[in-house]
Amino acid sequence: MAKLEAKSEVSGFVWKVETELGKRVAKGDTLIVIESMKMEIPVVAEADGVIVTIAVEEGGAVDEGKTVAVLEV
Repeated sequence: MAKLEAKSEVSGFVWKVETELGKRVAKGDTLIVIESMKMEIPVVAEADGVIVTIAVEEGGAVDEGKTVAVLEV
């Protein structure tokens, strides 16, 4: 199986982790919500798969382009 990295499109703080390890997700499901400039920006699954890594925690800082989760597709 291939691995697909979900990356943050903006710098900010992790407002909410909406998934968990081992969870099956569908394309378009929200995985992580980033707060940036008082806006909530979702990081969504680009394909159907299973979460194998969550690389952030709520309240932590993220940079644009950082991998926040990894899916096995």
